[in-house]
Amino acid sequence: MKIRMLIEQPDGAVLNGEPWPAVGEEADVPTAQAAHLVASGVAEEVTADEPLPRRRKTAGPESEAT
Repeated sequence: MKIRMLIEQPDGAVLNGEPWPAVGEEADVPTAQAAHLVASGVAEEVTADEPLPRRRKTAGPESEAT
C-alpha cells in the first residue's frame, strides 16, 4: 500500500530497513503496516486517482505584520 509521510521522524529512524522517508515523500509498505501508520496519523494513504499535491506559497515580506 502506498502512503505519504505526514510526520518528521528523528535522524537515523528506519522504515523496513531503509531510511525513514521525509515529510511529503511516499513509500510502499505492507497493508497492515500502512493501516497502522495512517491510523496513528503518521502517514496518509495515496490513491491512484488523487491529484498531485499543490505546494502552499510561503508568506513573503509584504504579508508580514509590523
